[in-house]
Amino acid sequence: MSKSRVVITGIGTITPLGFGYEEFWRNLLAGKSGVSLVENFPTEGFTVRFGAEIKKWDPTPWVDPKEAKRMDRFCQFAVAAATEAVKDSGIDFSKADTTRCGSIWGSGIGGLTELQETHSTFLNKGPTRLSPFFIPRLMINAAPGQIAIKYGLKGPNFSTSSACASANHSMGCALRSIQTGEADVIVTGGSEAALTYLGLAGFAGMGALSKRNDNPQAASRPFDKDRDGFVLGEGAAAFIFEKLEHAKGRGARIYAEVVGFGQSDDGYHLTAPEPTGEGAVLAMQKGLADAALRPDQITYINAHGTSTPLNDKAETAAIKKVFGAHASKVSINSTKSMTGHLLGAAAAIELAVTVLSIRDKKIHPTINYETRDPECDLNYTPNEGRDLAVEFAISNSLGFGGHNSVIVVGRYKG
Repeated sequence: MSKSRVVITGIGTITPLGFGYEEFWRNLLAGKSGVSLVENFPTEGFTVRFGAEIKKWDPTPWVDPKEAKRMDRFCQFAVAAATEAVKDSGIDFSKADTTRCGSIWGSGIGGLTELQETHSTFLNKGPTRLSPFFIPRLMINAAPGQIAIKYGLKGPNFSTSSACASANHSMGCALRSIQTGEADVIVTGGSEAALTYLGLAGFAGMGALSKRNDNPQAASRPFDKDRDGFVLGEGAAAFIFEKLEHAKGRGARIYAEVVGFGQSDDGYHLTAPEPTGEGAVLAMQKGLADAALRPDQITYINAHGTSTPLNDKAETAAIKKVFGAHASKVSINSTKSMTGHLLGAAAAIELAVTVLSIRDKKIHPTINYETRDPECDLNYTPNEGRDLAVEFAISNSLGFGGHNSVIVVGRYKG
């Protein structure tokens, strides 16, 4: 049975570098960092006091104020990004067969703000004073549920949660749902709002975060020899994945075609990558095979590139194994150098970057690259972006739990 072709017709972003993908993209091309000292909560006594934070968040341009009170911050981000993507796509769901339209959404942690605030209420006021919205706000699946409610979508609807690979898994599921004929349109992506006092303290306690409190904007330095951990970020990105015939039937603008998806697990360690990159190799190979592409047809890789000593080394090794001699020719960058690590939303904003790179024939820099690491010796687009005619690209996401997921996209050619 032949697979339906799937295209991207809408993009929406809520990021530390701006709302709306055009502002986000301009800031990335300019090499601007979204990292700063945390302002949303006190950080006295914290070993890490910075992150890639969305300042003074107000959901009401996208969400009814009454409904916003029933959503955790991560869900508000999701609905806002989805609203932007729907608007951008020009789709009118009131004229669509909504039984064939759905939402599949990724988040690694979900309603952490709700959890910590309700726990405080429980301790200070007792068990009878908890809000009846505590559980509905907490649920990771609240995000696709709220998106479906807003647009009346009655097709496939669920969440994926696989740490940093979550959004790629959601988008991979969206791809499969359309390819197999189950749906015509899926609103997909990921959101995360774990930059809370519990989230920041928890990741710092693991030793996963950079400790450059004196220079936060220089803290995220993927593939640099002096990298010392990732920077926690927050935000969301959403897409309209659409069956090609459906998109053409309504005269939609097409950004790119989603041509492949690959997934695997390291089966090695809960938080550390398998040192040789074996799991990432398998996911990239599966993605390329699914897309029916050779490694030398890939022009660009948006790397997972977390800025941790182990991840960047293992991912570099994996790219070398998959691409062989072509590994030194392919252009690579890490969006996390400017946005920090958005955990379950990272793959979503990074797919937005990959698609915009195809559209504009440009790739953004990996900033803060100062000292070459002999074990990370590929072309990471250090400090200056460049023009590049991207035909096919992959976006890697490698998560805690050993989860690996890879999306392959290409220029739409009719």
